Amino acid sequence: MTIALETCLQDVSAATRAILERSLEGREVSVPDGVALSEARGADLHALCLVADELRRQQVGDRVTYVVNRNINFTNVCIKNCKFCAFARTVRSEQGYFLPHEEVTVRVRQAWEMGATEVCLQAGLSPNLTGESYVELCRKVKETVPEIHIHAFSPEEVKFGASLERVSFEEYLAKLKQAGLGSLPGTSAEILDDRLRKTISPTRITTQEWLDVITAAHRLGIRTTSTMMFGHVESIEDRMRHMDLLRRVQRETGGFTEFVPLSFVHEEAPLFAQSDVAGVRPGPTGDDVVRLYAIARLMLGRDIPNLQASWVKEGLRTSQLLLSSGVNDLGGTLMNESISTAAGARHGQLTTPATLRRVIRDAGRQPVQRDTVYGVVREFGQTPDQDPREPLDSVADPNAVFGSYDALTRDPRFHYEPRGLRVVS
Repeated sequence: MTIALETCLQDVSAATRAILERSLEGREVSVPDGVALSEARGADLHALCLVADELRRQQVGDRVTYVVNRNINFTNVCIKNCKFCAFARTVRSEQGYFLPHEEVTVRVRQAWEMGATEVCLQAGLSPNLTGESYVELCRKVKETVPEIHIHAFSPEEVKFGASLERVSFEEYLAKLKQAGLGSLPGTSAEILDDRLRKTISPTRITTQEWLDVITAAHRLGIRTTSTMMFGHVESIEDRMRHMDLLRRVQRETGGFTEFVPLSFVHEEAPLFAQSDVAGVRPGPTGDDVVRLYAIARLMLGRDIPNLQASWVKEGLRTSQLLLSSGVNDLGGTLMNESISTAAGARHGQLTTPATLRRVIRDAGRQPVQRDTVYGVVREFGQTPDQDPREPLDSVADPNAVFGSYDALTRDPRFHYEPRGLRVVS
């Protein structure tokens, strides 16, 4: 323990100090411990962040990673009606779009030429899709750029595709893997509690189904991320139980690459703007975000060592501050970001590699470009003098280069036209 940390711990409450000291000794932070730490304010919060930063240093060192990637949300038409989602459109909406495979592969090629090692493919559950659509999309992407990593399809989409094919999750994931799927985003998790899920997304994938998809993927050697959306109607206990559940899964499978807390973006979300659900908050406060990330490092760091800050949700300034609260990863460049932007996020759809490196260096840490599963692509020094010139760094207006969500919803080339295919909920 450093002198600064030991001194700081002398100024906190006895209950907080006991939990923090146990954590530094390598002992497990329980759900009740996490709930107690969620009350940390002032000196207690400062000490919590210092402990999270120390554990981060012990577990992953001083390197901060990022991935050069592109999001491709190939349709916004969805049969679900999740109350927190402002991205999806109904089949009758004039703003519905659907990208054919040919357009997706154009965007994949452009991403590769811009230096991306990964494409992230996620979308609404459109009636125009079949189970084979997802498989064929993976094939087309791999035919276009064999070297690129396909990080694709939430557990909700896997459930949808498997239902259309009338096969088990494991059988369907095996088909996707054979077609080129590399890893799965652990989205559609929100809060893993069915009581809460019935309030914010009553037709969404259940907790057990989410776990079944994730563990099936892990059994097949398909790594996944893990996420949690917070700051809406959940309680502190809900958050801690969610993280504890992820920890138990990781101890069984070892398949999670990272944990990504996702702040609820409320501005355009129906849950906040139009819903009659009681007690909806306008997202977490700044201190709430910092506390949650620090607690996540204490609870999950030994089992899921990579903790990612979402610059799309938090902005680069807050994300940089989180580097002192347990975070060791800043996510991806994205190039296109539609889902958070549609909900009202104001932090843009692209962050260039040079910008990420500047933020990391300014925090006194070492920038490292990684691949999707945290293999090192390139390490950088403490000064930018020797950094390579990258195509993405010259992009001044990402909307002009990559297109915007608003433009996509108005592009007549991709306007959604129903094909009369059956729907499986």
